[in-house]
Amino acid sequence: MVSSKVWFITGSSSGFGRAMTETALRKGDIVVATLRNPAALSDLAAKYPSDRLLLVHLDVTKADLVTAAFAQAKHAFGRVDVVFNNAGAVVFGEMEGTPEEAARGLFEVNFWGAANVSREAIRFFREENNPSGGLLLQNTSMVCTSSFPLLGYYAATKHALEGLSTSIAAEIEPEWNIKITLIEPGAFQSNIADVAIRPEPHLAYASPTSRVSLFRSNITARELLGNTAKATEVIYKLAGLSKPPLRFPLGKDSVSQAKQLLAEFQTEVDQYGSWSDEL
Repeated sequence: MVSSKVWFITGSSSGFGRAMTETALRKGDIVVATLRNPAALSDLAAKYPSDRLLLVHLDVTKADLVTAAFAQAKHAFGRVDVVFNNAGAVVFGEMEGTPEEAARGLFEVNFWGAANVSREAIRFFREENNPSGGLLLQNTSMVCTSSFPLLGYYAATKHALEGLSTSIAAEIEPEWNIKITLIEPGAFQSNIADVAIRPEPHLAYASPTSRVSLFRSNITARELLGNTAKATEVIYKLAGLSKPPLRFPLGKDSVSQAKQLLAEFQTEVDQYGSWSDEL
């Protein structure tokens, strides 16, 4: 019989984090669910015993708390097999209209918080797991392969995380048996629009017909169509691969955007690549 995997999931209170927690538990795995408010998962704690679900208070921006959370996972279950690095925040605002404090706060969670988890995950996989190894799933975004107004700083945090992650992947020694996959979800059902920080619109973009205004209305009004529960079933399947991909667009919209980016980039390389022949 295949033994259960131990998942370490950040941002477990809602959205992808909660859905991934529910999916892993339903599949028979063990979950260390970390979140700022453990009471948000009291219903799952009542449903699953402590040898299947461990709730841990965690603010990913605090490196010492990240280390302590992994230590609790080791004490409870002896290992961690999969880290779903998911905790994050969103700011909807023009680059000119977003206060620096809000932008820096976004980086504290989406980049530095994710970096704190990544650092400890790699060390834990190498030095605490016996045998060594593990899978680090970085939940980034479709914004890494496409461009949207109002999401400049959010996109910057996700691009930064992808840049860090690809460098980590290049640094890992093969014998450590550590894998990294960048999951790039499209527009999925979540409460992200409800909890997002929304600075006051910048006057230069206030025209009702501007691209920014139209996109802002779209975000406010539209329903995110992607099924998050189904998406986490796909992520679970991905986690079972012996050689998972480095990048994984998730959702039809994300796959479409990735294909468009590749085609446009190939066209530009073909058109201008020769300019570097004599350099």
